[in-house]
Amino acid sequence: MTGQVYWAEIASHVLDLVIAYALALPIGWDRERKERSAGIRTFPLVAIASCGFVLVAIRILGAESIGQARILEGLITGVGFIGGGAILKQSGRASGTATAASLWATGAVGGAVGYGLYDIAVILSVVTYATLRWMAPLKEVARQPEREAPCAGEREASAKDRRQS
Repeated sequence: MTGQVYWAEIASHVLDLVIAYALALPIGWDRERKERSAGIRTFPLVAIASCGFVLVAIRILGAESIGQARILEGLITGVGFIGGGAILKQSGRASGTATAASLWATGAVGGAVGYGLYDIAVILSVVTYATLRWMAPLKEVARQPEREAPCAGEREASAKDRRQS
């Protein structure tokens, strides 16, 4: 480096970090509203850190370097380790797995932004948010104990009772 300041590159990096932050914010907001172990601060930080590591690696190693694979391996492992801290096991039951998985997805969002794969980053962010936000009712339905289906004789008696009322 010759001491020159490359304003266009700086602006590009700042924009990438802002995009990573913005895409992670709704996910963090959802987790915060549900009072999970990671929330409004953690998710954007995971995204911008992942994006930052990728941007630094590209700048130092070059975009076509085989070393990029090691950067991704490190991100996958590191963010997985952070997510592992969100999982709690009590009475034989694990909780926090959705938070851990969404932290991992958020790391992928940041990495995708760092590599300029904005379409992947947006899709990951939207699908992660939608899964956390709108699949919770389905999870509750799945947890309800199954009722046994009435046998044919019970169905007929039930239908007869309804007709008489």
